[in-house]
Amino acid sequence: MRARRALVPSDMENATWDHYTEALARDDEARTRLPESAEIEAEKAKLMDRVGRGEIASTDPLVILDATLDLKSKQEAADVASDMRQAKLADLRKHLTKGETSLIAADVDDYLLRHKLLVDRGTPDWISLARHMMRAEIEALQRTLERDRGDYTGHPADPLVKPATGPRREAAKPGESIMEIFEIFARENPSGVAKDRMDQCRRDIGTFVDLVGASFPIAKISKAEVRDWKQLLVKYPVKATETKAFAGMNIQQVIKANERIGKPVIADRTVNRYLSSLSAFLTWAVDNGYLDQNPVDGLMLRKEKKSTTLPFRAEQLTMLFNSPWFAGCQSAEEWRNVAKPGNVLIRDHRYWVPLIMLFSGARPGEIGQLAVSDVRQEHGHWIMHITTEGEATGEGKSVKTEGSMRVVPVHPELIRLGFIRYHEKRVKQGGAALFPDAVRNERGQMMADVSREFGRYLTRIGLKQGRGLSLYSFRHGAADALRRAGYLDNQFGFILGHTEATMTGRYGIMPQGMLQQRVELVQAIAYPELDLSHLSS
Repeated sequence: MRARRALVPSDMENATWDHYTEALARDDEARTRLPESAEIEAEKAKLMDRVGRGEIASTDPLVILDATLDLKSKQEAADVASDMRQAKLADLRKHLTKGETSLIAADVDDYLLRHKLLVDRGTPDWISLARHMMRAEIEALQRTLERDRGDYTGHPADPLVKPATGPRREAAKPGESIMEIFEIFARENPSGVAKDRMDQCRRDIGTFVDLVGASFPIAKISKAEVRDWKQLLVKYPVKATETKAFAGMNIQQVIKANERIGKPVIADRTVNRYLSSLSAFLTWAVDNGYLDQNPVDGLMLRKEKKSTTLPFRAEQLTMLFNSPWFAGCQSAEEWRNVAKPGNVLIRDHRYWVPLIMLFSGARPGEIGQLAVSDVRQEHGHWIMHITTEGEATGEGKSVKTEGSMRVVPVHPELIRLGFIRYHEKRVKQGGAALFPDAVRNERGQMMADVSREFGRYLTRIGLKQGRGLSLYSFRHGAADALRRAGYLDNQFGFILGHTEATMTGRYGIMPQGMLQQRVELVQAIAYPELDLSHLSS
């Protein structure tokens, strides 16, 4: 471990510039979390729908306020954030003139600890550093207010706030900070990963930038920086970014605060996810000449044994499809009542997605995002076209990889159960989405709510104890059915979306002979002991 040392002038320069650039980087990240107009409109539509159904009929202003709170919080999020920044700017200026340091003290101590600098609070060096960092934050806040007006051209006017030139480290050149280069990587997206996964990478790498500083040159990233980051990650609390007590804190401050709060820390596999995010980016950076080797290599934690997703057994499928979710429940509106027998039939995406998974092996998100036009006839066969192309839906389309785009024939059992009739009904109703009630969560993951509640449902009806069974058990079951039919994994992988990207997959146009092969493959998915006749009546 490096020994702590006294402060030198170059440290003051670095601390000032780092604090300025890190504050702007946090502002960049915060703006990506602001609700977009589509999200606000969706919240408004949901509220109007509740009004239309008579759920908000009270004249009590408190009831009305409660009902509109989510909408107002989204509508006013940007203005509230701007008001908070203006208030902080005014307070910082007031404290600077009076010689107070309470607003910046935690940041100063964090910087000293991070860089192993030996400076006691209250000493002249500490006070000088605090005043430098306050001036840096004042400049950064002025930039954020300019950004509120759409002006991203501003530069520090304070002569103390400038790129560091001291010997400790050099600053990245303009346009070559770690996160600026990451955005080039994200645009290229060399592996064709889904948007939500790329957004996750951006958040993960943001915690690394919290540690090394926003101006740290990518070429200077070494194993030492990655190792220090990993040592912090193993102490990082779960859902830190969603915890109000940690709002506005960097990774070191979060960990320090959690010593008092006591939230559980992330699992080793989650630490490895963070490391994998950085590794994927730096592998690309090596290929593109930004640095010589990937410093993440060899630093992953020992992998935990991954929980295995099991396919349903025949008797489990029989029990499941005769249970309230499929055969009739007490209420389709509240998840807790779906497990109770009743005469309410669920026939929206919650009903069709598991069945389609069972007879196609497709992922739940791929099915939930289908447009009405993605289900059509080609060469006399009904097909589902899993793609990001074609008609746009309100929730948008994404795929795990470019190779996930594909044509999947509709299984005869799905037709017998009424899937095409459901499709015809949606055509008559109008609207782009095949399943209009299927939604994405705040991380952009389609069907995440159904996936979560389905696992809980399996436990409620006694099918599940511990891990193993989930919504993905249908996908594994389809793969097993194809193996039972005599197919090898490399012969049916493309049906499951395990293949290289193709123009056929993207645009859904293929010769009749090629489609016929896929029809035969999908028709081989069979469950001889499963009787679903009660669902078609």
